[in-house]
Amino acid sequence: MKVTFLGTGTSQGIPVIACPCPVCHSTNTYDKRLRTSVLIEIDGHNILIDAGPDFRQQMLNAKVCSLDGILFTHEHRDHIAGLDDIRAFNYLQQKPIDIYAEERVQLAIKQEFGYIFEKQYPGVPQVNLYTIESGPFSVNGISVTPIRVMHMNLPILGFRIGDFTYITDANYITDTEKIKIYGSMHFVLNGLRKQKHNSHYTLEEALGLINETGTPHAYITHISHQLGFHNDVQSELPQNVMLAYDGLEIEI
Repeated sequence: MKVTFLGTGTSQGIPVIACPCPVCHSTNTYDKRLRTSVLIEIDGHNILIDAGPDFRQQMLNAKVCSLDGILFTHEHRDHIAGLDDIRAFNYLQQKPIDIYAEERVQLAIKQEFGYIFEKQYPGVPQVNLYTIESGPFSVNGISVTPIRVMHMNLPILGFRIGDFTYITDANYITDTEKIKIYGSMHFVLNGLRKQKHNSHYTLEEALGLINETGTPHAYITHISHQLGFHNDVQSELPQNVMLAYDGLEIEI
């Protein structure tokens, strides 16, 4: 399995529009962050987790030539807004893209992209919708385990595929759901900033969960400009934790 971090920034990305802070004006490419998304290449298939407003640029940056499915964590715009641009893959592959999401998220997608489902205009994106229930499901023969986490009051999903676990936009997870993380070799978790936040783990909280699960290789994502410069934060992290950056690739 190969995992590519297509974006590691929070909902506004870094730099934030019109922000005067030093991080947003950094010349270090590691401090430039598109909205959060990862590409998983496994057994010849490309599976995407979330397709936010930077989807088009992320596909171009990573030179992605095929797409087999998209897993959606939840319905916020920084995770679904790029869906229209799957049209290029529809054309090249001559088939719909498989979309996996909870019923609530599917409803939001239908409201946001009503023209896709009305089919009154040629050239609209083509999708197959599959509903994620509470148990494991299959994407092209690849087993995916959904993990229930809370994004303040919104129940959303993380995902585990083999030895890889991915959770973003979370600030709480029950002990029962934590069990699904145990045994992962690689764990991606959101760590927004150092100050307390009402819907995201702080860096300290994320490190606490990583330590609790005993994961040997961990990566922080969904990062705000408020966290600080990439190099400074990385120097403070435990040896088994990396501050993820756009374009980072890991082999599992």
